[in-house]
Amino acid sequence: MSRTEHKGEIQDKAAHIGMRIEDRWQTWRERRARDRGDLATVLPFTGYGSAGWVRVLGRVVMAKPDAFENGRVSSKLIADGIRGWRNFISPPVANAKVTIEVGGALHEVTADRGGVIDAHVPAKLPDGWNTVRLSCEGSSPVEAPVYLVPAGKTFGVVSDVDDTVMVTALPRPMLAAWNTFVLDEHARNATPGMAVMLERVSRQHPGSPVLYLSTGAWNVAQTLTRFLTRNMYPDGALLLTDWGPTRDRWFRSGMEHKTTQLRRLAEEFPQVKWLLIGDDGQHDEAIYSGFAQRYPEHVAAIAIRQLSVSEAVLAGGRSQATPGEATPGIPWIYAPDGAGIAAQLRELGIIGAE
Repeated sequence: MSRTEHKGEIQDKAAHIGMRIEDRWQTWRERRARDRGDLATVLPFTGYGSAGWVRVLGRVVMAKPDAFENGRVSSKLIADGIRGWRNFISPPVANAKVTIEVGGALHEVTADRGGVIDAHVPAKLPDGWNTVRLSCEGSSPVEAPVYLVPAGKTFGVVSDVDDTVMVTALPRPMLAAWNTFVLDEHARNATPGMAVMLERVSRQHPGSPVLYLSTGAWNVAQTLTRFLTRNMYPDGALLLTDWGPTRDRWFRSGMEHKTTQLRRLAEEFPQVKWLLIGDDGQHDEAIYSGFAQRYPEHVAAIAIRQLSVSEAVLAGGRSQATPGEATPGIPWIYAPDGAGIAAQLRELGIIGAE
């Protein structure tokens, strides 16, 4: 029995039927890819860490030997324009064994059932930007950037992506499908003024971490990274999720994903107060309010981008919450664009006058 066949036989009987169906489907896709001569390939994502540890992120998929350069799509393909559906055609390698090299030390980790690598490993690295190397099944190592937050930093930024830094109107199913699977990545629009605002915040607080928290799938991580780079957003790790079935439901909970990641950041960086940035078209206000109630010492301010009338219609409406009442002492900012948010951040002293 082959490795992939064996994986297909081992099914968690307690798992949701959707999860079991998906696992069998992905096992079949992986087996077909191996039969075609495809190779297990590591796609590296940006990670982060602090003194003594690092969180390494990536994904293992089956791909043709020449499909990627150092785990990334070729520059020519990017220049020609990549349709969103291409992010979903490479079958993941469930439970892949991955070797991570950090500062000369090797660590063996296991990817999850979707091929996602999310590993917390010990690290002796200097503060700032570093590089770790990942390999799988004897593949050539690929490099992933990781940012080590200096111990003295007490400020950081967590920003939503959809309809906050990028106009997507994702909550409506048909629009979500169009934006995710059909639209050329170069056609995606940046939210006015948000890149400038975030750059000013980063300049005011040099060395502070910037993280992008989204309910988007890991399949689009490299596409989103290229979008952020093209539009001159500050470098930072993406915290994405899996769109597939879970152990107890057909679809994962986006709110639960964001809540869990925020709590993790509070535990990993007990000294940091976060500027939380989102929009009023989904559940960001409720999520951030809940976090601020539980961890008020970890919130510097909450900035909410107000959607336009047309954006709100496409996004399924606005939130009707008044979360500021439940979080006394936490500043809430509302504005339709980055310039308006920046003006109010200046009043709070989070950024200085130009």
